[in-house]
Amino acid sequence: MSKPARPVTVVIPARYGSSRFPGKPLVTLNGKPMIQHVYEQAVACRAVSDVLVATDDDRIKQAVEQFGGRVVMMSGDYRTGTDRVAAVARMFAGDLFVDLQGDEIPLNPALLADLIEPFIQSGAQMGTLKRVMDSTEDLHNPGVVKVVTDSRGYALYFSRAPIPLVRDDPNHRAVGGLHYIHLGLYMYTKEILLKYTALPTSHLEDAEKLEQLRALDHGIPVRVWETTHASLRVDQPEDVPEVAEKLQHYDVVKREMELKGVASLR
Repeated sequence: MSKPARPVTVVIPARYGSSRFPGKPLVTLNGKPMIQHVYEQAVACRAVSDVLVATDDDRIKQAVEQFGGRVVMMSGDYRTGTDRVAAVARMFAGDLFVDLQGDEIPLNPALLADLIEPFIQSGAQMGTLKRVMDSTEDLHNPGVVKVVTDSRGYALYFSRAPIPLVRDDPNHRAVGGLHYIHLGLYMYTKEILLKYTALPTSHLEDAEKLEQLRALDHGIPVRVWETTHASLRVDQPEDVPEVAEKLQHYDVVKREMELKGVASLR
């Protein structure tokens, strides 16, 4: 697999402590810790040069090293996962860094390429991904973040609320091409990453508990590209059985497609 012309480092922030789900990165999904599923998909992406897990917990460090992953121990108190990514960026060479949330499992490495490749071509300083929303339940779920973009593809707002509101629809259903899910994946130049994480927490960020609103509140443009590739997100313990089942189903389908591809070559 050829490496990208410009080195791209993916950093997966992973902390053990969580008010809603302590130890989430280590939860077992079909025989592997969740952090391993995320790591392996990032490593498999053709547009990625290096992958690192950033953690402050020995249990996570040991789990990552056990499956052969690279890990960086981060001491200190960080506001968000992005602040951990910025700390890693100060330690390593390179100009392009991806913040991949440790509870967002890409089901295809091409999902990362859908952000990295257009980001490099565009000259953007901060970017992320969206996917068409097809579930009205997701629209009204505060655990699913929504994004609204302008005609040029820049973020207007991120919210846990169902935005945009279709005033004349009394059922407030999700509308394809209007409602979009925001994925837990960001890309930065080192310059804007360090600038962004030096800014104070904004009122909007604190209200919605969405760190990306800090960028919008301080006038940093966030370019948003669309992906059609699926991902699975674990937000709380109740999500684990469903995510494990979907992950297993995807693996079965993937193996069947690979077998068919091999057979067609014979």
